[in-house]
Amino acid sequence: METLKTKSKSEDAKAQQELGDETFMSAADLRTYMTEMQMARAMKSVDGMDKAGEAREALIKRLAEPIDLTPERLKEIVQPLKTKLRGAAERGQTELMVMRFPNALCTDHGRAINNADSSWPETLTGRPRQAYELWRDQLRSAGFRLSAMIIEWPGGLPGDVGFFLKWGEAKK
Repeated sequence: METLKTKSKSEDAKAQQELGDETFMSAADLRTYMTEMQMARAMKSVDGMDKAGEAREALIKRLAEPIDLTPERLKEIVQPLKTKLRGAAERGQTELMVMRFPNALCTDHGRAINNADSSWPETLTGRPRQAYELWRDQLRSAGFRLSAMIIEWPGGLPGDVGFFLKWGEAKK
């Protein structure tokens, strides 16, 4: 069992700043995106929806660009993931949403995912594609399963996609 080391607040803040710039999607990015979407809905104005649309487009643009997965960056991604997985397991959970992204990052806007088409990974682009490849190349052999599903339905249409890592017994 590995020993947890205590970091100073400045080291932790620096690490979080770096993670915010280099992970697939940082918690701050997700919070900002969610906050702007909620504000736009509350305002129910054209101006508010324009701002939410701009935030969504900026997020899509950022997540469409793959990151350079050096061994150092891979460690920066995997380490917080291990912490989140451990926490979920301690709470008795057998799955964890590890990524959320707009369906525009799928070449078919999530159709294959929504229809449980086995070729859905082929529709992924950018960082979602990299996240899938990370699971395929490193986590699948450790017994983790990955599922993707549409998790938001704005106006009755497919919206954001969620990736879920699962480690419980597979349903037969």
